[in-house]
Amino acid sequence: MWDPKEIEKIREKLMEWEKEVVEPILKKMPERKREFLTEQGFVVKRLYTPVDLAELGWNYLEKLGFPGQYPFTRGIYPTMYRGRPWTIRQYSGYGSAEETNKRYRYLLSIGQTGLSMAFDLPTQLGLDPDHPLAYYEVGKVGVACPTPVEMDIVFKDIPMDKITTSMTINATAMEILSMYILVAESRGIPRHVLGGTVQNDILKEFIARNNYIYPPLPSMRYATDLIIWAAKEMPKWNSISISGYHFEEAGATPAQEIAFTLADGIEYVRWVLERGKAQGWPKSVDDFAPRLSFFFAARTNLFEQVAKFRAARRMWAKIMKEWFGAKNPRSMMLRFHTQTAGVQLTAQQPLVNLIRTTIQALAAILGGTQSLHVNSYDEALSLPTEEAVKLSIRVQQVILYESGVVDTVDPLGGAYYVEWLTDMLENEAWKLIEKIEGMGGMLKAIELGWPQAEIARAAYEYQLRVERGEIPIVGVNIFVEQEMPRIKVLKVDPAVRERVIARLNEYRKSRDMVKVERALNELRRVAEREDVNLMPYILEAVRAGATLGEISGALREVWGEWRAPEVI
Repeated sequence: MWDPKEIEKIREKLMEWEKEVVEPILKKMPERKREFLTEQGFVVKRLYTPVDLAELGWNYLEKLGFPGQYPFTRGIYPTMYRGRPWTIRQYSGYGSAEETNKRYRYLLSIGQTGLSMAFDLPTQLGLDPDHPLAYYEVGKVGVACPTPVEMDIVFKDIPMDKITTSMTINATAMEILSMYILVAESRGIPRHVLGGTVQNDILKEFIARNNYIYPPLPSMRYATDLIIWAAKEMPKWNSISISGYHFEEAGATPAQEIAFTLADGIEYVRWVLERGKAQGWPKSVDDFAPRLSFFFAARTNLFEQVAKFRAARRMWAKIMKEWFGAKNPRSMMLRFHTQTAGVQLTAQQPLVNLIRTTIQALAAILGGTQSLHVNSYDEALSLPTEEAVKLSIRVQQVILYESGVVDTVDPLGGAYYVEWLTDMLENEAWKLIEKIEGMGGMLKAIELGWPQAEIARAAYEYQLRVERGEIPIVGVNIFVEQEMPRIKVLKVDPAVRERVIARLNEYRKSRDMVKVERALNELRRVAEREDVNLMPYILEAVRAGATLGEISGALREVWGEWRAPEVI
């Protein structure tokens, strides 16, 4: 605790400084703005001292402690990047499996240390590439992957037992993970040695991203069955990446990003424990929580973003320990991936995006991320080119090897402004979580449309501030130039679609349809039962030769499709 006499002495000196030093200067040269605000809307004072922390009841051991120990504010590992750097994991994948494989091998050759796999919209929504609704989207925002054949091509000459792979896939996460497992097995690699992540976060789809298929209740069963199965069968695999990134991209404030992400995490933990009663496992939160992972955005307001990551880490530790009775310290660790803010990239003066993403990457690293994607400068205009992705990797490498910011753990720990911001964001996030809990949890809140409306409101208010010039954006509302950007734009070859569909047709011809129908019928049967884990049956359907679209179609027959209520 702070010494009251020392705090009072600092307070007196602060007032003296304001009167004798600052006020005379302000009469001659006023400050640039009447009021300085963070993106959250906190008013930023001219100076922060121990007085600000004392007023918050700040206690070092309670608020910070030490890295690798509860409450993990200063980092989840004792030595952090001094021992092991974050994983450089650029999100990538487009066009055909061949093009994606080429891009992956290029990224690994220039220093990327983990893969992050993007799928096209048909794959994300459970449609084979020859489906009428899929036709014009094949390979556009990610790779098409209707069968293990495509997965096998994507990972040609890539050591699946040595490289971790993150997959941005949600409504079809079981199908995609099953394909990955089967390709690994075909190369003699058992699933228990595979490392990586499936996003598998359907709640954030209902809130912000909208790539869902089934209604909320069966969707939650799908997601939590995968968490349960992977905890037993794939000990090195993260069965979910609980994602705040998409809330931020949709317009959420930093406190909303923290609160809605952790509220989703709370909902998943409750569902897993409840489903565990029917399936006989897990017995406690420590059976699966060490493999829960998270995903946040990093924006350009550096100190507020650092504070956001630290607050989220401290809050999750408290939730797991005090709400769910976790005993294993690993269950309390908020392990997270970060991506720089795509929504803050500008089509105007695109090279300036390199400066933005460097600051954002620095925020993620100072905030203690475990892996990082740095958006490419050209992503506001097209899929990133090889030149652009190389520079994104070089941003991370310069910070890691040249900047010195990784030489000590949590270098901003104890900074009065950062600690004040951390506490303020935590307090705001707790208020939002309490409101969600009062509604009956995140699933109920989503059904009421509350988080969706709150994010929409925050996005509208942010845009008004941009248009009024209160939030300056270089190239958009200050230092505007009229010239068109002259950069190389990557375009997906339309022939990709025909190539993927041709392979799909060959795959269908080679199957034993009796086995396929038997597996799909068995899947339909267990989808109607609440006490059965779905993952073994989806894995068996993929093994029998069923396509992603056929498996999703079978589940659609049983569960139906979800049409979101209008949010006013």
